[in-house]
Amino acid sequence: MKVGLVFSSIILMTVAVGCVPAIIGGGAAGTYKVATEQRTPEVLLNDSTISARIKTALIEDGLVKGRHIDVDTQEGQVILSGVVESGLQEARALEIARSVKGVVSVKNNLQVGSRTVGQYIDDKMIGNRIKTELINEKRVRSMSIDVDVHNGVVTLTGVVNDPEIKTRIISIAQEVEGTVSVVDNIVVK
Repeated sequence: MKVGLVFSSIILMTVAVGCVPAIIGGGAAGTYKVATEQRTPEVLLNDSTISARIKTALIEDGLVKGRHIDVDTQEGQVILSGVVESGLQEARALEIARSVKGVVSVKNNLQVGSRTVGQYIDDKMIGNRIKTELINEKRVRSMSIDVDVHNGVVTLTGVVNDPEIKTRIISIAQEVEGTVSVVDNIVVK
């Protein structure tokens, strides 16, 4: 009974912060992510905590539609991407992100407007094509690169150890049909 309650709580918390992929296949993928990650485990944990706190606050907020906003954090630097309906929602999302403990800075990649179901599907297809190409690229640690697509705008976030790899990742994203532009948040360490 106690194990079931704990497991249910973990699933509920995970869904609340939008991390369902962490549950589905999370064991192997999570281990691989840590093994290929350029950040230390402590920094990775801090960044994940910051992202989860921001995502939770966005979802709980009455004005912002937090499910439409992606939150990525690297060494305390937060990147918000997605589509919001108004400048007021954009400003509120930024305010929420800046208010979370541990946030060093917030980069605004939010788009004000809307996205149809067709655009959402197209964005998923573009993202999947890019991820597939990254997996096939032997020098790229594809699990270390986050790919988000909103209305054809591809946002790449992650840490690599070679400027040539960064250039190749950006090139792959630009070459995929449907990509409107690429926002580069890849750090070389």
